[in-house]
Amino acid sequence: MTVNAEVEGRVGWITLDRPPENRLDAGELEALDLAVGRVAEAEVAVAVIRSGSEEVFSAGADLREFVERSPDANLTACRRAHQVLGRFADEAPLFVAAIAGHALGLGYEVALACDIRVAAQGRYRIGLPEVTLGLLPATGGAQRLARLIGRGRALDLLVTGRTVASAEAGRLGMVDRLVPAGEFDQAVAALAADLAAGAPLAVAAITRVVNDGLERPLDDALDRDLDELTDLFASEDAREGMTASLERRAPKFNGR
Repeated sequence: MTVNAEVEGRVGWITLDRPPENRLDAGELEALDLAVGRVAEAEVAVAVIRSGSEEVFSAGADLREFVERSPDANLTACRRAHQVLGRFADEAPLFVAAIAGHALGLGYEVALACDIRVAAQGRYRIGLPEVTLGLLPATGGAQRLARLIGRGRALDLLVTGRTVASAEAGRLGMVDRLVPAGEFDQAVAALAADLAAGAPLAVAAITRVVNDGLERPLDDALDRDLDELTDLFASEDAREGMTASLERRAPKFNGR
């Protein structure tokens, strides 16, 4: 398998493993879709997308496919890629991208589709260089990057095709956490464990209202918060969390 899915407790691990560059062709995207489905069906709280390579997260799409296909076929492939990455927002797990090597083009678009991006310090490159191919980021990269770091910073990177090292990616907000390379695996595992130990219903609701609210006027987004809160107030988890706080003990959430 070139995309492997494993479940350990309440954490799903999705590993991109197509040496040497983890290029994402049509087959790889379908394998990624299957992996997302597997961890979602296992009802994990967190799904971590990582690389089997120490040097590359993913160098992007397989350009040979784009050169060989017709323009219409390329658009069909891009629409399918939108569907696959769109599942990250649609499914219940919180998706974390663990980046410790080059994340370029479609590879970084996979990371952008995740909820949280953790990166190792290093000299590898991160970015969306599609303009250097006469294209634009075809799988949500332009839209998600602008929402993540702001219009001006995003346009600067998108129209120049400039890629950045991890330190600058951290300063720009292209990644959310930047950790020493020697501590990367432990930091990702610790984050996944912390997230998995949280209140699953609340985590899922927070993820939904943030993802959904970005597309709505503020008043509508606030109403969406209240809709989710209605269900949370009625949950066993909320009762347990509030009671545990009053009793000054650690809560025991069960996802109900």
